[in-house]
Amino acid sequence: MTNNAKRKEDSHVANGGLKVSPWSKAFNRNAVWEEKDEFLDVIYWIRQIIAIILGVVWGIAPLKGFLGIAIFCAINAGVLYLYFSSFQQIDEEEYGGLWELTKEGFMTSFALFLVVWIILYTALHYD
Repeated sequence: MTNNAKRKEDSHVANGGLKVSPWSKAFNRNAVWEEKDEFLDVIYWIRQIIAIILGVVWGIAPLKGFLGIAIFCAINAGVLYLYFSSFQQIDEEEYGGLWELTKEGFMTSFALFLVVWIILYTALHYD
């Protein structure tokens, strides 16, 4: 029996056969993800939260230009990489590889980041 299958079986027994919320699993180290889409949804929404937070920070601090975009991309990709590789310790190949997990929800989070950043920057620093 593989390590992942063993973890799934132990998780099912430990939960009494009950389905656990994806968000409760998201904050538990080495959680077992029975459905691939649940984990991808968590990745997607964590990216959106990061985008809002960084958009607010970049809007309040008068950060401009390519530097702000580059730092956002590095933080967004870096935080999620650490989350799924170190915190959750999932097998990337089960989800289509490292690139698939890295790009999951990235463009929508980038758009949200830009909207929040532009609105706050314009409201606070536009003369």
